[in-house]
Amino acid sequence: MKIALASDHAAVNLREKINEHLKSKGAVTNDFGAFGTTPVDYPDYAVKACESVQKGENSLAILVCGTGIGMSMTANKMKGIRAAVCSDTFSAKATRLHNDANVLCIGERVVGLGLALEIVDAFVLTQFSNEERHQKRIDKIINLEK
Repeated sequence: MKIALASDHAAVNLREKINEHLKSKGAVTNDFGAFGTTPVDYPDYAVKACESVQKGENSLAILVCGTGIGMSMTANKMKGIRAAVCSDTFSAKATRLHNDANVLCIGERVVGLGLALEIVDAFVLTQFSNEERHQKRIDKIINLEK
């Protein structure tokens, strides 16, 4: 599985830790930055990672900013992207299982490192259920993009 990563300046540290964690588990990552703490605009980085998912270059993306909210708002404007801000493992599992989310957003200022890595694992390791009732709802979301 290939996973795109991106953050703004407020979440460089967490993104780097997530990258190390994923690589230690055998995942292939594509890191889009930001690579320093000089203030940047989170939409620029969210778009880069999400475009890689749209193109099929990465299966999933993990976006990190101060709260995860800005990244999520940006990601969800992009066709084919279903992003969820998660601050707990139950939500991370549920959004993959029921919503077939392909982008996880996390807030570095919201969750600590240990919990963030557990959220990442829950998201990455959970597969979509393929249940008809969930697919029907996802299809309705997709139709909104047309």
